[in-house]
Amino acid sequence: MVYLETILLIFYFSVLVALSFYGLHRYMMTFLYRRHRKDNPEPCALYGDGALPVVTVQLPCFNERYVIERLIDAVCGLDYPRDRLEIQVLDDSTDDTVQIAHAAVERWRALGFDIAHIQRADRTGYKAGALEAGLAVARGELVAVFDADFVPHPDFLTSAVHHFNDPGVGMVQVRWDHLNRDHSMLTQVQSIMLDGHFVIEHTARNRSGRFFNFNGTAGIWRKITIHEAGGWQHDTLTEDLDLSYRAQLAGWRFVYLKDIVSPAEIPVEMNAFKSQQHRWAKGSIQTARKLLPRILRSDLPFKIKMEAFTHLSNNLAYLLMILLSVMMPLATVIRIHRGWTESLLVDLPVFFMATFSVCFFYLVSQREVGRSLWDSIKFLPIVLSVGIGLSVNNCKAVVEALVGYETGFVRTPKYAVTGSDKAHQWLKSQYIKRLDMMPMVELGFALWFGVAVVYALSQGLSAMASLPFLLLFQLGFAYVGLLSWIQTSGLLRRAAAAST
Repeated sequence: MVYLETILLIFYFSVLVALSFYGLHRYMMTFLYRRHRKDNPEPCALYGDGALPVVTVQLPCFNERYVIERLIDAVCGLDYPRDRLEIQVLDDSTDDTVQIAHAAVERWRALGFDIAHIQRADRTGYKAGALEAGLAVARGELVAVFDADFVPHPDFLTSAVHHFNDPGVGMVQVRWDHLNRDHSMLTQVQSIMLDGHFVIEHTARNRSGRFFNFNGTAGIWRKITIHEAGGWQHDTLTEDLDLSYRAQLAGWRFVYLKDIVSPAEIPVEMNAFKSQQHRWAKGSIQTARKLLPRILRSDLPFKIKMEAFTHLSNNLAYLLMILLSVMMPLATVIRIHRGWTESLLVDLPVFFMATFSVCFFYLVSQREVGRSLWDSIKFLPIVLSVGIGLSVNNCKAVVEALVGYETGFVRTPKYAVTGSDKAHQWLKSQYIKRLDMMPMVELGFALWFGVAVVYALSQGLSAMASLPFLLLFQLGFAYVGLLSWIQTSGLLRRAAAAST
C-alpha cells in the first residue's frame, strides 16, 4: 500500500510541476508586456483620402436574430468612403435571422451602400466555409471580419487601415472591449479573462517579435495574405488561429493595436460560455497537432518556436487540472494519514508559480485597462475558481482533439443583453442549450472536494495548509456546475415567466 501511495504522490507532484510550467509562462508574458508596452506600432505612412484601399467587411452569422440588425447598422455606420467599402452579410441561418438580415440589407442598399446578403446551400466548413465563399467574390484589397456580437466604432477602419501601407503587413487585429462587462459576475469574470489575453498576451507576443493570432473578428486581413497562406480551412474549430500561424510561417507580419478597441457582447449564459471555451480549447489543440511539427522543423528563431509551442499547447493544462482534481484529495489524505504534514508546505512554491501567477497576470491587465486596485482584486478568487471549474468542459475538448474526434462548429448564442434592463430577456430565447450530463460531473467534483474539505477540517492545524487549494477547487466546480444546471434546467426561465 505504501508503494502505491508513493507512486500516486510522485505522479501528483509531477502534474503540479507541469502546471507550474504554464504558470511561469504567465510571468514571462507579463514581463514582456511591461518591457514592450510603450513600443506602440505606427504606420510607415498614411493613405491620402483618394488612395484609401477598397475594404470588404465580412459579417459571418448563423441564427443571430437578436443581434444581426445591430451589427449591420454599426458596420454601415463606419466612417469610410462609400465607394471603397463593400459589405457582405454571410448568412448561413436557418431561422428568422434570414428575414431580419435581408430587410436590414435592403434598407441600407436603398441608401446607396454596396451591401450583399449572401446565403449558401449548405454550411460546409461552417464559419471558415462562409468566409471562403465570400472571399471568392469580394472586391476589396483588404478584408475586415466581424462576428455578430460586435458593434464596431465608426473610426475602426480609418484607425487601423494605414498599417497596410507597409507591404509586409498581412493582418491587423484590435483589442476587444465588452459591452456588458457589468451585467453579472459571470460577465465580469469573462471580461477579466479576455483582458488578460488581449492586453498582456497579444501585446507581449506581437511587440517582442513572436507570433500572435487573429481572433476571428475585429481584425483586417490583406486578401493576398489569406490566399498565399492557403485560404480559410475548416479542419480545425479555430480557423482563425490556424490561418494566423500559416500566414506568419509564410513570412507575413501582423500588427496588434492594443489602444484601439472594438466592443462586443459577452455570453450571459454559463453554457454559452462553456460552448465557446470548448470550441477554443479543442481548436487550439487541433491546430497544435496540425502545425506544431511544421513550426518546430522550421528555421524560425527559438523564441518563436518556444512561444508557439506554449501558446498552442496551453489548453493541455485542463487535462492536467482534471488529473490534479482526482489526485489532490487523495494526496492530502495520504500525507495526513502518514504524518507527512510538512510535505503539504511543498505545495506553496507551486501555489506561487501557478496560482499566484494567474492573479498577478490578471491584476496587471485590469490596472492597464484603467480599473481601480479594488476592482482589479475583488474578482480574482472567482476568476481562479471559474478557470478551475471549466476544466471538465475543456478537458473533454482537449481529449476529443487529441484522439481526433470530429465535432461540428457550435456557435456562441448572443441575446443583445448589454445592461440590467434586459437582465432576463435571454431566458426566453430558443437558443438556450438544454440540460446534459456535464453539470452533474462538475457537481460530482465539487462533492469530491467537499468531502476532502471536511476531512481536512477534522484533522485540525496539521491540514490547514491544504485548505486553500481544496476550497478553491470546490468553489470552482460548484459554481460552474450549479449555474450550468440552473440555467439549463428551466428553473430560471419559469421564475422569469412568473415574475412577468
